[in-house]
Amino acid sequence: MLKVDAIESSYGTSQVLFGMSLDVNAGEVVTLMGRNGMGKTTTIRSIMGLMRPHKGSVLFEEQKISGLASHQVAKFGIGLVPEGRQIFPNLTVRENLVATAHNASGNSNPWTLERVLERFPALKSRIDGMGNELSGGEQQMLAIGRALMTNPKLLILDEATEGLAPQIRAEIWRCLEDLKEQGQSILVIDKNVAALTRIADRHYIIEKGQVVWSGSSNELLEQPDIQHQYLGV
Repeated sequence: MLKVDAIESSYGTSQVLFGMSLDVNAGEVVTLMGRNGMGKTTTIRSIMGLMRPHKGSVLFEEQKISGLASHQVAKFGIGLVPEGRQIFPNLTVRENLVATAHNASGNSNPWTLERVLERFPALKSRIDGMGNELSGGEQQMLAIGRALMTNPKLLILDEATEGLAPQIRAEIWRCLEDLKEQGQSILVIDKNVAALTRIADRHYIIEKGQVVWSGSSNELLEQPDIQHQYLGV
């Protein structure tokens, strides 16, 4: 479904990605892990058209999307839950959700306002509250719901549970487990190895802008030295 092939991306004269490659197959949950500052978010920005790789390519369903604007990339069926949530603070919960409602992919059981509120009951009681009045956990639920309302073929989450309370983190992981059971393709960035190895099919570990290890959950759990070398603080 998604193929990132040897991309190189920079901020001005500062290069961040050095031949970054990964792929996500239909129905897979794939993770991108690594310490802070290693290029994870830059990889997502390069996929989503928020920055343009100067080398390599990004393909989605065999069509080249690298070099396209972000709104064009989104139309291919990629939904993003960005780092920092970035919900619309001056819109209500309802308005945040319906603003992105779209089903261009023709999902036979599309995500609707009612379905999102059923998945995240905490948002139902805040439906007419403004985005900036929500807690961090509620904002993250709203950001996920907003992305689901686009009915994406591929859902990307950048720092899925960063800074959230344990109870909210557990709710997010349950949501991702449910989405996986429904066949949703997911690419997720997070630091919780235990949760990621429980739900993901494959993992990529990135160091200094390139993949240094990839493998299955079992392979990662069997190599604590890899976790310590590339993920330990």
